Amino acid sequence: MSTVAHDTSNRPAGVSRFGRLRKVLIVDDHPIVRAGLKQVLGRAADIIVAGEADNADDALAQVRREDWDLLVLDVSLPGRSGLDLLRDLRRVKPALPVLVLSMHPEEELAVRAIRAGASGYLCKDCSATDLIAAIEVILEGRKFISASVAEQLAEEVGPDSDRPLHERLSDREFEVLHLIASGKSTKEIGAALSVGKSTVSTYRTRIMEKLKLHSNAEMTRYALRSGLVT
Repeated sequence: MSTVAHDTSNRPAGVSRFGRLRKVLIVDDHPIVRAGLKQVLGRAADIIVAGEADNADDALAQVRREDWDLLVLDVSLPGRSGLDLLRDLRRVKPALPVLVLSMHPEEELAVRAIRAGASGYLCKDCSATDLIAAIEVILEGRKFISASVAEQLAEEVGPDSDRPLHERLSDREFEVLHLIASGKSTKEIGAALSVGKSTVSTYRTRIMEKLKLHSNAEMTRYALRSGLVT
């Protein structure tokens, strides 16, 4: 991972090496996760968690109302996903840095998140030290990208024929594929994405066409073989 040296100077309490405290907005649908992040980020002298949101629409509204220095974003949100929100943010506040903090391993979603406009990607099983280091890197105007993600991004410049079929999926189709391969039913997927069963079926049909597959079992095998689920 990219790293940054922590500031060890004796700054007075509340004085930031950036010249002021940096305002962070946390977007995650789990209150306990938001509480934990607030506790971790509260240890950093430069950062103040000044807002929370549990869905994409609320987050977008807060971004429109106020200026933020950083948004810490989960991918799996009720209704529209974090990747959907990222695209809206690029239109509304293109300079706003976003760190995606997700339960999904890097190989599943990191490249998609960076491609959608994220400044960095971390898994939720990272340490508090890694989280703060990533945020400091991003607040300095740099990207926080691991060597493995950088390699995946480099591979994208190769011929399309060398790219896996699942790269052709839209972000929502990819999300549905992941849920199907994780054993979720159509009803459960609809509830998770706040869409109807017919919409889920439409996504499923598109996935099978793009991946040249014919059943949920084949989709699950494809996802396992491609490392999209564990």
